[in-house]
Amino acid sequence: MTGDRGPTALLELVGLIGPATRSALDAIGAPLRASEVGIVTQVGGGIARVRGLPGIRYEELVIFDGGLQGIAFNLEPGDASVLLLGEAASLRAGSLAHAAGRIADTAVGEALLGRVVDALGRPLDDRGPVGAVERRPVEADAPRIIDRAPVVVPLATGIKVVDALVPIGRGQRELILGDRQTGKTAVAVDTILNQRESGVLCVYCAIGQRGTAVARVVQTLRQAGALDYTAVVVASGEDPPGLQYLTPYAATTIAEYFVERGRDTLVVYDDLTRHARAYRELSLLMRRPPGREAYPGDIFYLHARLLERASRLRTERGGGSLTALPIIETQAQDLSAYIPTNLISITDGQIYLSPELFNRGLLPAVEVGRSVSRTGGRTQLAALRAVAGPLRLAYAQFEELESFARFATRLDDATRSAIDRGRRVREALKQGEQSPLAPAEQVAVLYGVTHGAFDEVEIERVVDTCADVCAHLRDACGEIAARIDAGQALAAADWEALLDAVRRLATRARDRQPPAVAGLAAPGAARRPAA
Repeated sequence: MTGDRGPTALLELVGLIGPATRSALDAIGAPLRASEVGIVTQVGGGIARVRGLPGIRYEELVIFDGGLQGIAFNLEPGDASVLLLGEAASLRAGSLAHAAGRIADTAVGEALLGRVVDALGRPLDDRGPVGAVERRPVEADAPRIIDRAPVVVPLATGIKVVDALVPIGRGQRELILGDRQTGKTAVAVDTILNQRESGVLCVYCAIGQRGTAVARVVQTLRQAGALDYTAVVVASGEDPPGLQYLTPYAATTIAEYFVERGRDTLVVYDDLTRHARAYRELSLLMRRPPGREAYPGDIFYLHARLLERASRLRTERGGGSLTALPIIETQAQDLSAYIPTNLISITDGQIYLSPELFNRGLLPAVEVGRSVSRTGGRTQLAALRAVAGPLRLAYAQFEELESFARFATRLDDATRSAIDRGRRVREALKQGEQSPLAPAEQVAVLYGVTHGAFDEVEIERVVDTCADVCAHLRDACGEIAARIDAGQALAAADWEALLDAVRRLATRARDRQPPAVAGLAAPGAARRPAA
């Protein structure tokens, strides 16, 4: 009977289906994997407290429901504080959190050049996804002492006062500091623009900046063609503090990818004052003990471990370099505040921009007396080093004489002559924004002005005369200019020929210029936009 075969037929069918099902499952080959799942207990201030992730590691990536990411930052028995790396509008108590199993990382590779991304490598421009080569942890150990090489190769900024008096070498950490609106970003951006022919790859890292300010910098780089060799990493002031905290480390990781391949790189951190404030905010929200100015006790280590990654590697390690230009903002010219003193002690020198010089139109407003480069003349070309040594001493003496002359009613001829020449030197150090000069042009102008080639030029016309000398220098002495650019030392006869050419060019420029009108600045001395 058919009813009697029912159970038997069912067993036969199961016997046929069972092996086929097992074969299909074996073909998939998906192993079982244990995964920790936590529960959000509290959200606020860019931080989420998560319970139930006992095996999570410090700075491990955490993924919440909806795709929001964060990094584990404060690990306590029973729960963890997670820094949120995005908007937390949809996150609330009771949401699930999954440990990603990897430390927070970012995208690296050639594809990042010319792109604007955030700390996780997510694109912020309108050019689609980033085809990065790989991903790397944002935190990394600094190169060992034995792997480092001396800093002796110059990093030319194209700015006379910097290259001559505060030289920067490849692999150096040079701090740029000053009050707000004194031109700090302008100096850093001009340095990036000057790397077009040098082969140096650049990373501009914006931390806590206004979106309009970042867009203006990106537009400047694009118009000058500098975006082709520059990657821009951004965490704006509207982003969560966790993303602002992570951004400079991600920018350094992007640069280290090229360093390991023997390339020279430059990273601009704009600026670490806002980075420190974001970290202070996070630390206070996590109830870490506050210290001086309410900063946590490890605020020094925050920047030390970042800037220690800047170095020049030995040839055996590829010979690449990472030069760091951190920017910080002072208040009321107070260099003894907590964060400025921390960064001054970490870096290899500082470029101080004075608001007083800025207001007087002496731009870039670099105060030579408070600026220093601890690598010295080792990172300068031979001809520029020969000019810079006497120039720094003469300029310091001029400033003392000028200060003394304010209280003197009568001055002897030698003192008056020294002050007049010093004022022309000060005018010659002026430079407009986005107008970098080659080493030969800098040497010609500075050597000429310190040896009297501009003594007959009206002070109001020194800037225009310098521009005219630079424009016609290679026509007048092209061979000497080429040797200066190549880093060769000049003989005495070469210096005499250079000075004679500068005198002729200065005289010709002076004769072509109309008389200066008192009280009006020369056209070439246009103010640099503040930053």
